[in-house]
Amino acid sequence: MSTIEKKAWWKEAVIYQIYPRSFMDSNGDGIGDLCGITSRLDYLAELGIDVIWLSPVYSSPNDDNGYDISDYRDIMKDFGKMEDFDHLLAEAHKHNIKIVMDLVVNHTSDEHAWFIESRKSKDNPYRDYYIWKEPRDGGAPNNWQSCFSGSAWEKDDATGMYYLHCFSKKQPDLNWENPAVRDEVFDMMNWWCEKGIDGFRMDVISMISKDPDYPDGPVKDGLYGDLMPYVCNGPHVHEYLQEMNRRVLSKYDLLTVGEAAGVTVDEAKKYANEEGTELNMVFHFEHTDAVSNKGSVVGKWTTRKPVLDDIRPIMNKWQTELEGKAWNSLYWDNHDQPRAVSRFGDDSTEEFRVLSAKMLATCLHMMKGTPYIYQGEEIGMTNTRFRSVEDCRDIEEINAYRQYVTDHHMVSSEEMLKCFETVARDNARTPMQWNSEKNAGFSTGTPWIPVNPNYTDINAEKALADPDSVFYYYQKLIRLRHETPVIVYGVFEPLLTDDHNVYAWRRVLGDQVLTVACNWSDQDVSCDLFENLSDGSEELISNYKSHKKGVLQPYEARVILSSLS
Repeated sequence: MSTIEKKAWWKEAVIYQIYPRSFMDSNGDGIGDLCGITSRLDYLAELGIDVIWLSPVYSSPNDDNGYDISDYRDIMKDFGKMEDFDHLLAEAHKHNIKIVMDLVVNHTSDEHAWFIESRKSKDNPYRDYYIWKEPRDGGAPNNWQSCFSGSAWEKDDATGMYYLHCFSKKQPDLNWENPAVRDEVFDMMNWWCEKGIDGFRMDVISMISKDPDYPDGPVKDGLYGDLMPYVCNGPHVHEYLQEMNRRVLSKYDLLTVGEAAGVTVDEAKKYANEEGTELNMVFHFEHTDAVSNKGSVVGKWTTRKPVLDDIRPIMNKWQTELEGKAWNSLYWDNHDQPRAVSRFGDDSTEEFRVLSAKMLATCLHMMKGTPYIYQGEEIGMTNTRFRSVEDCRDIEEINAYRQYVTDHHMVSSEEMLKCFETVARDNARTPMQWNSEKNAGFSTGTPWIPVNPNYTDINAEKALADPDSVFYYYQKLIRLRHETPVIVYGVFEPLLTDDHNVYAWRRVLGDQVLTVACNWSDQDVSCDLFENLSDGSEELISNYKSHKKGVLQPYEARVILSSLS
């Protein structure tokens, strides 16, 4: 039976992530912008979403597509001006859509004023804003590999010392142990909240506290040491977030979600505790890493797709173990992940693409937690093809290719490109496919990254003209969430946990029971969950118009609402 759940608007909401560079270009320069987003608010209102999570739009030299910020209180010129942001915020609110900003405060750009000062001398007032170490044996302070390949340390000639960068060398890590850094960050956050924004998605927030000993990491790929055990969920991370909550978050009615690399269920209970002392929820990566952790070609790079047996134990664990203790965030893809239907579904035929996209949507939106939709997911956009590394724009891919193919000859170019087609971040960053016109209606200019060639078949205009499209299926899922409390607050109870093809569970709230079954295979499979339903049971949604007795058809999903009495 259900427990008493604290109600909150962000538990009942559906969030839509926009990657501004690739969403809609209003001025023909090939780069999406804020005015482009504003022009598509009617589309998002028709879909029915409650919140836009906006990937970074701050001033940035764009080494890591905006996640390297040079000024937190200004807008990247590619995207427009602060006036354009203010207009977007006002128009979104008129559409009853909230705006959540991407907060990137583990690191800044090396072109941020703080770092420009910090690197000038060892006694500069801003020196301690970043993490500086003396050389060890004439080289880097330890063996850590950055998340974007190569050493996580960069020597700076001005002082002969090294600074830490867990990502690009143009993304030096901030030193959160310095109270002045925390003061600066919290002041900036309050500034945005006073503007009227509705929350923060916090980039790699689990990495703001490092192991103070900075030990060598276990060597991976025979090249560098793994830094993740020493930079994730560090000794002071909860202390810092509780301070953030006291000084900023508790003053406003916000949605807060932390990207938490390396997070465990037990850690998540601290980050997203029901008492609300830190964040509303976190993103974990266990389900997206389920395949790359085994059978990879090199590092994270793999050509394997996950199967249900990889995914279910992870998802069920997070559902059952957070029950009553913390809140889940639900997602299949985002700007850092490949397209959901290509990774978890089946894009081999048009029929299976549509069916599996709807099945995956059902699977996610009927779990307990707040669902996130990544732009284009609602029309079933797919991964793209990489003919050469020249097709890539993402620093992670380009650096990995250089390290593993060019410099160390650990894999062939062909193997690496196949891996890119499976898991590369650029799969999510190809332009939004609006229609079948030139450049998919995204831009009148040359897009910053090539459009997926399948845009003539997969686009929003076509989806809006087809009542059976993936778009309208997502619209119905969102509407059901808004109308049906058991979808939001019902307790999750796993079913058929040994079935290799069917993912099933029920949700219980009071005397209401929601039974969900999703066939993850391209074959008919037996499933008798719906054979003895009580009188008055109602099918809320399915991706098939007719059903077979005792069987789920390829990628079939069914959701039945019934009563315990």
